[in-house]
Amino acid sequence: MKKALLLVGACGAALSISTQANAQDASGPEADNARDKSVIVVSAQRREQDAQEVPIALTVFGGDALEERAIADVSQLGNVTPNVTLDAGTPFAGSGAALGASIRGIGQNDFAVNVDPGVGVYVDGIFLARSVGANVTLPDVERVEILKGPQGTLFGRNTIGGAINVVTRTPGHEFAMSGSVTVGSYERLDIAATIDIPLAETLRTNVTVASNNRRGFQKRVPFVTNERFVEESPRIFRESGYDTNEYAGGINDWTIRGKAIWEPTDRFTATISGDYYKSDTSGLPNVILDVLEDFGGNFAGPGAPAIPGTALTPGAGLNFAGVYNFCIGATQAEILARNAQSFCNNPRGNELLPNEQISPLGSVNVDGDPNNDMLVWNDRFISSDWDESFATGINFSKTETWGLSANLAYDLSDQITLRSITGYRELSWRSGFDADNSPGSFFTVSNMADQSQFSQELQLLGNFDIGTSQLDLVLGAYYFEEEANALDHVAIGAGIWTAEGPIDLETESVAFFGQADWRVTEWLGFTVGARYTEEDKQIDIAQTDLSSFNYDLLNCPVNGTGFIPGVGTVPCSVFARFPHPDEPLRLYTRDTPPRNFSNFSMKLGVQLHPTDDVMVYGSYTEGYKSGGWSTRASVPIAAPIVFQEETAATFEAGVKSTLFDGRLQANLAAFSTSYDDVQLLIQVGPNPQIGNFGTATIRGIEADFLIDLGDYVSITASAGLMDSELDELTNTSAPNYLQLGLVDGAELLKVPDVTFNISPRIDVPVGDHAIVLLADYTYTSKMWNDSQRSFLLRRPETNVINASVTFEHDDGWSIAGGVTNLTEERFIVNGLTSSAGQVYGSPNRPREFYARLGFEF
Repeated sequence: MKKALLLVGACGAALSISTQANAQDASGPEADNARDKSVIVVSAQRREQDAQEVPIALTVFGGDALEERAIADVSQLGNVTPNVTLDAGTPFAGSGAALGASIRGIGQNDFAVNVDPGVGVYVDGIFLARSVGANVTLPDVERVEILKGPQGTLFGRNTIGGAINVVTRTPGHEFAMSGSVTVGSYERLDIAATIDIPLAETLRTNVTVASNNRRGFQKRVPFVTNERFVEESPRIFRESGYDTNEYAGGINDWTIRGKAIWEPTDRFTATISGDYYKSDTSGLPNVILDVLEDFGGNFAGPGAPAIPGTALTPGAGLNFAGVYNFCIGATQAEILARNAQSFCNNPRGNELLPNEQISPLGSVNVDGDPNNDMLVWNDRFISSDWDESFATGINFSKTETWGLSANLAYDLSDQITLRSITGYRELSWRSGFDADNSPGSFFTVSNMADQSQFSQELQLLGNFDIGTSQLDLVLGAYYFEEEANALDHVAIGAGIWTAEGPIDLETESVAFFGQADWRVTEWLGFTVGARYTEEDKQIDIAQTDLSSFNYDLLNCPVNGTGFIPGVGTVPCSVFARFPHPDEPLRLYTRDTPPRNFSNFSMKLGVQLHPTDDVMVYGSYTEGYKSGGWSTRASVPIAAPIVFQEETAATFEAGVKSTLFDGRLQANLAAFSTSYDDVQLLIQVGPNPQIGNFGTATIRGIEADFLIDLGDYVSITASAGLMDSELDELTNTSAPNYLQLGLVDGAELLKVPDVTFNISPRIDVPVGDHAIVLLADYTYTSKMWNDSQRSFLLRRPETNVINASVTFEHDDGWSIAGGVTNLTEERFIVNGLTSSAGQVYGSPNRPREFYARLGFEF
């Protein structure tokens, strides 16, 4: 059935996309009929247009609709938008500040600074270059536009999946103030206020302040056992911070945002914006889905060593849970027989820094001394209750961002406008999570990143009447530069393997673009667009084997020597193939060559207008995301690990219609995307790495409806079908009993076959006041959360219901009560099947209630 529907869509029987906004968001209090109310103004084509006139698949949320649906940040928009998945957090991040975004099956599932996002997030025209910091909070915004499919012409690189355009509210011409106080589950207390302050006839300003506080929903509880064990301090390993918290999944942030608009003449407008955001809270909750102490062959288990003198079992691979359990439970004779003496008997920590060394693990549980016993790592730490954890280690997320922008527009004539958009932003982020759900120190991850960026865009906008036709023109140039540095820390097996990964990145990009929309006649229009991008990247990667794991594997001390047949005695750094003997713990080679990328993306489109209320369109659009380096390494790297740029080309056919005097908007779309050199995140040893994996084909249908049933009832509804298939793979990941693997014919991650949302809204008059009843029902079919298709990480089909009731007083105040995730649907949002010896993931939020008092005057 699904294949048949997709075939119908591909043949053009189905059409374009919609607007998810309440009528009150459309045109303000002066709207006096359904047609006026249905007009939603967007800037998806770099100029203001009615959304129904834009030949792009897009969904728009007005500010009031966001508040009514209790949508507080960008990630929550994915729950009510077809063929869009937006998650707070990515694997390894441990923080909701990182946005895992996928639109129509294309995006990015990594937070690292060396990996560009596949869905571009823009705030007032400024591109946010990193996935971290892109999960923007949404206090008092004017609207959010979600543009689907490649946006390579007008928005540029890294919008290969689509773009999310956040437009903050414009200051009013009169003094006004509005705000809200929200309380709810998990000690929730949110406060927001906005004030419009016109300083002169030509100068108006506004300021928004918001604070959100909620304790986490996953509580740390004591692990009860009769065993004696050493509970090691979270400070025994290097981390980006050592904060702990009794709960995980909390929220504690505040935002201040200001905007000023100066209009000294009727031809010149200057808009200056600034924002500051700070969050200091617990990290994402983490649950253990399986412990793999015996998966893949315990390399310290039975069998002869693959390499004489090492602790590696032939063909078995590495499993740190098994190594850890073997070391603590094996006698010295058993350790020696397996040549695992370096793993088990050497002090844990940096071999070159005695002050960072801690006691070895070898035989601690069988040496007759119960005071040094360690917990055995096994299935008892599988999470039976996702809202509880036995973890005791690090647990924090700290984010600080700020930015300034200037948008200057000058009308050179009645037809031509020159616009300049300048932006500067800075980001500072720290996170850490205890990934083992135990009071032991088996697996911890912490991250830090600092980034700054500058962008300058020039646009020449033209609107020309040529006889009976009309030409809209956008010409532009774009410059972008950024500097970023990051440092990851990972400790596995209670310190058997510890690593840190310093990265310094510089990016510079220049682009030239243009698009022409020519309305030849009342019923026919054409679109032609193109963008050329040049991009230069430089990086320094200093991934370090802090625990000298690779030396322990070969039983060759860092400062010792080994013997290579035919060569003779060599330093252990040479024997273990480390690239630089003067930096014997550095895994990654120095002096990584810079990389240069260029791309030409184009757009072609045709629009038919059989009536004033119906547009039929077809388009071909291209998008591009640059390549880079995969920086995480667990073994010595003699040459940089690189991945190439990826490209996408989409054919789309659509219809946008406004019928029955504006009481029905029915928008349909069908698309087919060719996706080449697909960049995917897979697990390689203990590390996630990015690589290219061939090509993919993604096909789908989308339908959106806005139905106005009269003065009191309106319904928005949307549905999506998608099908994806990888082929011509240049790399694979073999199936096993935990994963279907990455093979020809595999589905892409974050691609549900079916999504459906319906949201009825009822306004009940009560004298001069009103009661508003709102409900959201969203169905999402199963989808894979990781590229290697781990069974335990697969997201099941979900039925999520949100509901609220609001009393709106005529004097400008309101009180609302609501519930999110009413039916307590629980699923994993992101996670990994890790050679650390576990499958772990982050769950979604449980059912939550809230009450909100709002005011405006």
